[in-house]
Amino acid sequence: MDFKQEVLDVIAEVCQEDIVRENPDIEIFEEGLLDSFGTVELLLAFENRFEITVPITEFDRDEWNTPNNIVNKLTELR
Repeated sequence: MDFKQEVLDVIAEVCQEDIVRENPDIEIFEEGLLDSFGTVELLLAFENRFEITVPITEFDRDEWNTPNNIVNKLTELR
């Protein structure tokens, strides 16, 4: 499985929605799929699964607003 698919799987698990796999350009905050608590859960899941630490100070909702943007950000941090 490639990195993008693994990231999408984690996002789908945390959001409890498969739509993030089907539409990786969906606005996850705007659509109510993720809130503040979900964001923390998501960042912890990335750290546990990929050993990528994302400091909360680096997290900008405008840059992490879609699954595709999240994949791009995590790819940069790898």
